[in-house]
Amino acid sequence: MNLKEKEEKLKEIRDQLLNLSHSPLFIYRKENGYFPVAGQGSHNAKIMFIGEAPGKNEAQTGRPFCGAAGKLLDQLLESAKIKREDVYITNIVKDRPPENRDPFPEEIEIYAPFLDKQIEIINPKVIATLGRFSMDYIMREFGLSEDLKPISQIHGHVFQSNFNSKTKIIIPLYHPAAAIYNQELKKTLFEDFKILEQYK
Repeated sequence: MNLKEKEEKLKEIRDQLLNLSHSPLFIYRKENGYFPVAGQGSHNAKIMFIGEAPGKNEAQTGRPFCGAAGKLLDQLLESAKIKREDVYITNIVKDRPPENRDPFPEEIEIYAPFLDKQIEIINPKVIATLGRFSMDYIMREFGLSEDLKPISQIHGHVFQSNFNSKTKIIIPLYHPAAAIYNQELKKTLFEDFKILEQYK
């Protein structure tokens, strides 16, 4: 798939998300003047980051990871000598849940097909999950259910999936938001991000 085709297909996803009126988060989005957050970055990215759901800053701008967690993500990328514009960043759930609560299973179910399409279109070599919700979904989706353990046990580990005859590297990472006020977790994230340097 060439770049132009990728752009067109990703634009289709953005348009579909704008009109996703059957989502339980659609009315909340409309009431608050929020935007869906499809994703941002290189359409030929080798590394794709997948978080959980947009926060307030993200929903107000339509851009992923643009608040405090985004600033930390920028620092983490820089530490691994990776340019933000060279990666693709998105979430499983594309609309903000009220009060930044965890996404519900039915919300993940509604938005996951859009994520699946994004992965198919961009076709990254590496999928780095940020937080336990994206870790759980991606590991199961790529046939790694047997390797699934709590994030505290498998963060920073490298898993290889040959799902549907496509080789993917899956690396679970803590969500930057969890590390903002936790210095130990922040240190761990910086250590884990070093692993990504070899895949850029």
